[in-house]
Amino acid sequence: MRRNFELKGVTGALSLILTIGFLFTDGEVLAQNRGIFMPYSSVGVGLGTANYYGDLAPYGTPLASTFKMMRWSAGGNYTRHFTPRLAARAGFTYARIAGDDYIMNRSSKRESNVYYARNLHFRNDLKEFSLQGIFKLTPDNRSYDRRPQLGVYLFAGIALTAHNPKALDSLKGDWVKLQPLGTEGQGNEGYEKPYSLVQFAIPFGVGVRYKINSKFDVSAELGFRYTFTDYLDDAHGNYADPALFADDPLAAAMANRSTNPVAVRKGADRSEAIKKFLQVNYLIDSNDPLATLPTTGFASAGNPRGNSPTMKDAYMVGTISVHYILPAQIKCPPLK
Repeated sequence: MRRNFELKGVTGALSLILTIGFLFTDGEVLAQNRGIFMPYSSVGVGLGTANYYGDLAPYGTPLASTFKMMRWSAGGNYTRHFTPRLAARAGFTYARIAGDDYIMNRSSKRESNVYYARNLHFRNDLKEFSLQGIFKLTPDNRSYDRRPQLGVYLFAGIALTAHNPKALDSLKGDWVKLQPLGTEGQGNEGYEKPYSLVQFAIPFGVGVRYKINSKFDVSAELGFRYTFTDYLDDAHGNYADPALFADDPLAAAMANRSTNPVAVRKGADRSEAIKKFLQVNYLIDSNDPLATLPTTGFASAGNPRGNSPTMKDAYMVGTISVHYILPAQIKCPPLK
């Protein structure tokens, strides 16, 4: 029910944007006597960055979440420009996102918090197919070769994203798929069902387009993707009963990494920081902090593993693209 409400709200907002865009376009054409607009198409390819926001990169620390674990993106698109202000775009984006409790919390001010002690990490390669509407704040002229030198535009739409979170196996050094392991008990009686590896997302953002010549444009845009899943990072709910993993040591290791002596991705020793964590949070001074930590009940079954079970994960893509303007269709003169 909540998902249907959210989708209806987004659909309504997109419809309003398109309606306003048509009104602006029609009014401008009539007022300025621009004549008939010649629709045109373009294809583009781009490279850029990707950032993730979720349980391992909280919304409450936007700067750290944006810049500490920035990764890459690449993609291509086809755009059809229907009016001076309105266009539609079909695109594919391949992006990598990542999160790491150690990297996000290794400063002396943060290493005593629960996220450092949790010690989770992941990476996820996203394959996104999207359809987007574009509203050009700077309208085109009558033909593609008379485009404005500089234009600003807004975009929004819907996307289908395939994802598959992985984590590093400290013993073999391999990146392991997490969803089949059911790290929070998924698939067992009394737990949630396994989460889907294909999810809907709502992309929206802003871009700037610069005309190089009559055939090429370059653009820079920043697009936020709101998803309908909290599992891009494989962390959502509570720690599962360790007995579920009695016959699967790999799943047990991936489900609870709080007693790992090192932060796996960086190979950094965690002993002193966990000792500080025990002193600050439990008033315990231990010579063997990693052995003492489980006795406090931290990371025990039923305790939170994800820190935002009511919030969905999101990602942001920044892209610089080059666009080729497809030649207008040539009409042959009628035969006499």
